[in-house]
Amino acid sequence: MKKTVVLLLLVLTTNGYSQFAKSMFSKDPIINLENWQKQRLYFGYYLGFNSFDFKFDYKTPGPDIQVKKTTGFNVGVVADLRLQEYINLRFEPGLYYTKRDLYYPNLPLEKDYLREVNSTYIHFPLLLKFSSLRTGNIRPYLVGGMSTTLNLSSNAKSKDDNFEGKFRVKQWTAAYEVGFGIDFFSEYFIFSPSIRGMFGITDELIRDNPAKGPSPWTDNIDSMKSRAILINFTFH
Repeated sequence: MKKTVVLLLLVLTTNGYSQFAKSMFSKDPIINLENWQKQRLYFGYYLGFNSFDFKFDYKTPGPDIQVKKTTGFNVGVVADLRLQEYINLRFEPGLYYTKRDLYYPNLPLEKDYLREVNSTYIHFPLLLKFSSLRTGNIRPYLVGGMSTTLNLSSNAKSKDDNFEGKFRVKQWTAAYEVGFGIDFFSEYFIFSPSIRGMFGITDELIRDNPAKGPSPWTDNIDSMKSRAILINFTFH
């Protein structure tokens, strides 16, 4: 019985893949959703992954702060406004979660040299999508624009700082984004994987209170800006 079920699943999976490959990559594919992107406005949603980093600029040369990155996740919605045949305006608000560990090499104790930065972002990117000519059921595109981000995990209002073990970051930041992706037109929906780079343009760091004395954590930092790789899988 088990062998029969496994064999049936294998046949169905192979058949489904062959149909998908035929639809996408055959010499004369059946054109799916031919008029979908001619709509003035359409919507979708995305799921994905991220890897956030910090870019530090220092006032004077010294040991670099080491950043340990982790893989976070993204989820959000898409509103796509057609401006002309090859250009679309996209709004992609979403929830992004990430975590970064900062290591200060010049501090001996773990309670001093390690700072954890957990971030839950509400991300508001406004992007222009530049699409190529559609080839069968495939259409590559470039995307770029600006974004602003609200950090729900920000401790900007806290009076405690690194002297009490609290690394503070600002609540709002801004960035620019560039990337590319491919629209795959299936029979019932558009699947659109993309990869994007995000580069912060505003300083996120809140300095320690100078009344408490020289700070080994923030005094030598001229700016601290987020940068990230974003991988999204969008469905329309």
